[in-house]
Amino acid sequence: MSTSSSESVMVPTMANEDRHVDGGVKEEIKLLNATEDWFGGVTVVMSEHMEIADFVPRLRHSISKWKEQGKRGLWMKLPINQSHLVDSVVKEGFRFHHAESDYVMLVRWLPEDEPDTLPINASHRVGIGAFVLNGNKEVKILFPFLPFSTMDGGVETHVPKWLVKQVLISCT
Repeated sequence: MSTSSSESVMVPTMANEDRHVDGGVKEEIKLLNATEDWFGGVTVVMSEHMEIADFVPRLRHSISKWKEQGKRGLWMKLPINQSHLVDSVVKEGFRFHHAESDYVMLVRWLPEDEPDTLPINASHRVGIGAFVLNGNKEVKILFPFLPFSTMDGGVETHVPKWLVKQVLISCT
């Protein structure tokens, strides 16, 4: 494939691709740094500052490669200091998932022949508690508390030893 200095041609390689820019000089387009998840998707956490002109080709190239690899869900975490990239990410088919005070999370479902199974964002918490009734069916003790440990996306609740002790004392 020959190129003149006035045209731009994309030439794919395995992990990255070379882009011919004006003057015939090759510039390598790198994949965005991402980690794979258990569900066949990838998560990109943008930690390095990037200008839009550098980011968009890398995002497009990464999406293309992830499609080739059969990836499913894409997660893009943009810290607040990278918020200038949000419009570009949305224009590439991402939608907002959730936001916190210091970042925004955007998602994109890649398979066109499968329904989108990306989870919705949690909008509330469910707490638990314990109470003890006396012989007259009156509440004797009430201990509200929230789950405080999570593992693998699920909630693991530990009942504090002090609570078990207090309930046993109250029941005697």
